[in-house]
Amino acid sequence: MKNKKQEKYDKAYLKMAKEWSKLSHCKRKQVGALIVKDKMIISDGYNGSPTGFNNECEDKNGNTKWHVLHAEANAILKVASSTQSCNNATLYLTLSPCKDCSKLIHQSGIKRVVYAAAYKDTTGLEFLKKAKVELNYLPLDE
Repeated sequence: MKNKKQEKYDKAYLKMAKEWSKLSHCKRKQVGALIVKDKMIISDGYNGSPTGFNNECEDKNGNTKWHVLHAEANAILKVASSTQSCNNATLYLTLSPCKDCSKLIHQSGIKRVVYAAAYKDTTGLEFLKKAKVELNYLPLDE
């Protein structure tokens, strides 16, 4: 299994992802993501509206608007517009990925996902397990 040093790093990066989630304007859920490769943060993200759109994530009924991007999608898209690559990187998430984001994670080359809380739908985690992405559930004690 993983060593104590790795777990210490995992907790630190998850805490940073938690801080990042606080930048989200979403009311229902605030999710943060960090992508780390070779002990270096190569990207970050939180859930929210695409660039240039109003920062309100929910409609008047409290439902999430269809165009809101998830934290991991934002982080992966940021890497896509940089000189970095997600190949063999670790993704730190405050909430486990949905099924749509799990496809992006696998396709981007991320090999490890560490998450602090489980999303109600576990289809994304099941897909990642099938895709041989290492999954680590690490609840943050607060």
